[in-house]
Amino acid sequence: MASRAGPRATGTDGSDFRHREKVASHYQMSVTLKSEIKKLIIAHLVIWTLLALQVIVSHLKLVSHDLIAMPYQWEYPYLLSIIPSIFGFVSFPRNNISYLVLSMISAGLFSIAPIIYGSMEMFPMAQQLYRHGKAYRFIFGFSAVSVMYLVLVIAVQVHGWQIYYSKKLLDSWFTSTQEKKKK
Repeated sequence: MASRAGPRATGTDGSDFRHREKVASHYQMSVTLKSEIKKLIIAHLVIWTLLALQVIVSHLKLVSHDLIAMPYQWEYPYLLSIIPSIFGFVSFPRNNISYLVLSMISAGLFSIAPIIYGSMEMFPMAQQLYRHGKAYRFIFGFSAVSVMYLVLVIAVQVHGWQIYYSKKLLDSWFTSTQEKKKK
């Protein structure tokens, strides 16, 4: 054993590190992927909070509709997209495969499906804005359709990466489970 103040232990030249135990690669990958998914969940929570605030402020008429437009229809089912994030977050402490699978499936249902619907719902308004320069809904002076398409682009990336990393994490956990069963 080496010490900070004393000489090196006799009989070792420092090349005896290869036989020491190392952390298995799937455990390292699990930690890394959990960290990435947590970052994506935080990004999703920011998007979700902004949309929830828009819905609440517009329905309670806290400000004029000229300042914040009424929500599009796709925004209401998208508010359920908090469910996959909760399932994903709950799956982390004990590497619960069931919750992670539920998170991935419900992400498609509650996150990706409303985004696809939203892009189709807003397309005619985006087309009108592009062709004629006319917008009828505004969010803080900006065209609501432009702002919401920007939100859609960011949300697609967040949810796409979240599902991708969840799949890789699921594979990592499954590999770990299979190795335990072999022993």
